[in-house]
Amino acid sequence: MPRRQLGRHLRDLRNRARMTTRTAAQQLEWSEAKIWRIETGQTSLRSLDVEAMCKVYGAPSDLIGPLTALARETKARGWWTAYGDVIAEGFEVYIGLEEAASRLSTYENELVPGLLQTEAYTRAMLAAARPDMSASEIDRRVQLRMARQALVTRADAPLQLDAVISESVLWHRIGGAEVAAGQLAHLRQMCDLPNVRIRVVPPDSGYHEGMDSGRFVMLEFPELRVGEQPEPPVVYVEAFTGPVYLDKENDIDRYRRAFASLGAVAVDARDGIEAARESCAV
Repeated sequence: MPRRQLGRHLRDLRNRARMTTRTAAQQLEWSEAKIWRIETGQTSLRSLDVEAMCKVYGAPSDLIGPLTALARETKARGWWTAYGDVIAEGFEVYIGLEEAASRLSTYENELVPGLLQTEAYTRAMLAAARPDMSASEIDRRVQLRMARQALVTRADAPLQLDAVISESVLWHRIGGAEVAAGQLAHLRQMCDLPNVRIRVVPPDSGYHEGMDSGRFVMLEFPELRVGEQPEPPVVYVEAFTGPVYLDKENDIDRYRRAFASLGAVAVDARDGIEAARESCAV
């Protein structure tokens, strides 16, 4: 989050200076790719680099101090860096954003959302998706996912989770009937948490914008300091070839509309979960 904040401030300064990324890169003797990584929060920064950028952009002197202090925060290491050996390229950014979020809205049309998966479900899914993966690597990936789920059940300001899933997801037998039954029982329990809302889209719902958007996650953030505007939301899309992060206002508005469209046809998940559980017992 500090990297993202700093990148946004530096991008705003560059835009106010009416400077393109190419011009900025030339003056700083950096590559355009480096400017892009900084502005999108993909990399940490040294205080000297921030001072150099502020000088090129003509930043007010009273802003340089706070930005260089923020640069020092970008070097902090999150707990998830201990799992760097099993985190896919680019996904560490998502985990950092997820850790900082106060609200997460997600649509899933094929799998149970990661924050709602049981250990057995996650393990079965990974084993099926990556048969070449070693048992130790699967263990590490499962541990990472379980650690992420602490956001939902922590005592202090738990994450507000609003999940909409296709009803067909409840009927997928990933790992077999026993694993599926355990996963459904877990979903039913999660429905009772005050900070969790789970809804399903019935198969007879007709058209909704989730058909066009596909699966996505929208992350929203709290005020970091009293009176300070929260960070803008981010939409995360897990494409087949890698993650995509969207934070432009027009993109956020489109996904908000898509989630509202899904919400208009979705129903409480409890009945669907119970029906699917009964089928597992047959």
